[in-house]
Amino acid sequence: MNDYIYMTRERLLELEKELNDLKIRGRKEIAQKIAEARAHGDLSENAEYDAAKEEQGLLELKIAKLESMLARAKIIDTNSISTDEVRVLTKVKVKNLKTNKIQIYHLVSPEEADFENGKMSINSPIGRQLLGRKVGDVVKVNVPAGLIELEILEISR
Repeated sequence: MNDYIYMTRERLLELEKELNDLKIRGRKEIAQKIAEARAHGDLSENAEYDAAKEEQGLLELKIAKLESMLARAKIIDTNSISTDEVRVLTKVKVKNLKTNKIQIYHLVSPEEADFENGKMSINSPIGRQLLGRKVGDVVKVNVPAGLIELEILEISR
């Protein structure tokens, strides 16, 4: 599989804005915290300084992760996505044949997955089984709770 992170132009802009904010405002705030902690004297026993340095490390890690995501971003125009089969960035309405519960999954890149908001990674067990399938197909998926059967009812953008 390729290394792309598929996303919409809107999502790309959100991430660029977040990255810019972290680089400008975030770094400035951390620098101020470190300067204030330094002013308290001996750095070897300065918990505020240690906490600020740790916070700086976490901020830089987040910045690096966002930069990596943006470098690998592949923009997809959702209007051009065909809905004849399940693809990344499509929404899939499925029916659990055991419980008759209907659910909608929005298939996204692993980095954007957010199960609480219905964003399912294309690399998840369900996502992998749904990719390439069509309306009317029934897929069997092994999940932690056991084997489930999902019927694809609808595919949309």
